[in-house]
Amino acid sequence: MRLRVEFTTEPFDLDEAPTHAVVAREVIQGSGLDAVDVGPFGNTAEGGADEVLTAVDSLLRRALASGATRVSLQVNVIEGDAS
Repeated sequence: MRLRVEFTTEPFDLDEAPTHAVVAREVIQGSGLDAVDVGPFGNTAEGGADEVLTAVDSLLRRALASGATRVSLQVNVIEGDAS
């Protein structure tokens, strides 16, 4: 099964990316997931279910430990790949 994860971390800082946002992006970029897209207001990545869920676990733990007060997260099964 392939999954897509979308996430943001808060609090926002429009002048400079906060540590928690940088850490979250590093986790996703280093996770081996594909279709990674990072941006100032949201981030997405795709991959196999095990890889996405492992990355989400690390993302949550590390972002919260780095000062995030909120992590908004959505995980979707990619259309046509619900096996």
